[in-house]
Amino acid sequence: MNFLRGTKIYSIFTGRCPVCQEESMYKESNPYKLSQTLKMQDRCSHCNTKYKIEPSFFYGAMYVSYPVGIAFAVAAFVISNLFLKLNLVATFFVIAGTMIVFLPIILRLSRNIWINFFMHYKKKEPLS
Repeated sequence: MNFLRGTKIYSIFTGRCPVCQEESMYKESNPYKLSQTLKMQDRCSHCNTKYKIEPSFFYGAMYVSYPVGIAFAVAAFVISNLFLKLNLVATFFVIAGTMIVFLPIILRLSRNIWINFFMHYKKKEPLS
């Protein structure tokens, strides 16, 4: 994924600092450690970027989590109903299961997308 370095896509999918992309914004890299899923560093130790710009900054990520969740649900529907030819009741349970299983991923993706709306990658200046 290093070929995407310097793009917002890289920061969104890896959870790295949106400014320098040198380190993870999250204290725990595994999103399935549920007590640690949303625990973030206060600042990037590499570029000193403050992640929580203002109190309650990440409440805005709720607006992003809805379409991200819809994307996961549509993918589950297409796979279960159109490809696997499951009936609608089974498809419903597949969608519900998908949403439960991928909830930590959806939460982190939403936060990553939200912070990348407001912060931009700054290329390192070469030392002369």
